[in-house]
Amino acid sequence: METSFLPTARPLPAFQTLAAAPRCPRALRRSTIRAAISRGRKEDTVAAVREQLEGCYLLAGIRYEGLTVKQFQGIRDALPESCHLLVAKNTLVGKAIEGTPWEALKPCMKGMNAWLFVHTEEVPAALKPYRSFQKEERVEETNDFIGAVFEGKYYQPGDFKSLETMPSRAEVYSKLLGALNGPATGLVTTLQAPARDVVAVLSAYVRKLEEEAGAGAA
Repeated sequence: METSFLPTARPLPAFQTLAAAPRCPRALRRSTIRAAISRGRKEDTVAAVREQLEGCYLLAGIRYEGLTVKQFQGIRDALPESCHLLVAKNTLVGKAIEGTPWEALKPCMKGMNAWLFVHTEEVPAALKPYRSFQKEERVEETNDFIGAVFEGKYYQPGDFKSLETMPSRAEVYSKLLGALNGPATGLVTTLQAPARDVVAVLSAYVRKLEEEAGAGAA
């Protein structure tokens, strides 16, 4: 009688460790390309912010969370040509203003913001279109200014009244000419002074007018 030998079945291990499949080189290339594109876009944004800071008189932040694309475009269309509205991440704007007088704006860099670059001395006229938009859309509470920097000074939302009531250049010049329309000897003495001193006198007088205007508004 022949004896048959059957192979003995071996129990399967309770856990079986599988070696990780090597990542596809094509997927690695795609990932590298996406990272490079993302890095390039961030660098472009930082460069765009720095470009807007050239010749900028005022930089203000606006809370834009909840606004529609149509609303945002409407704000842009209403702004003077001397203003530019840019949406950018706080971290990128913070990087662009690092080491500059605009760095004073960093405390308000929270949430989703748009940034208003004002390239004119006529600050009230630059801020007025957004104030009008707030009233029309009834978003005074939800989409207000979050802060601004003007002449190196940080303005909180509650300080904007002083910015919005600043006298225009024409008004300042008018008052200045009126003040200089005094005794001829005083005017001649002023004009004969070195140019640096004349500028200092005029600048001091302009600051005085602005302070008087601010006190009157308060």
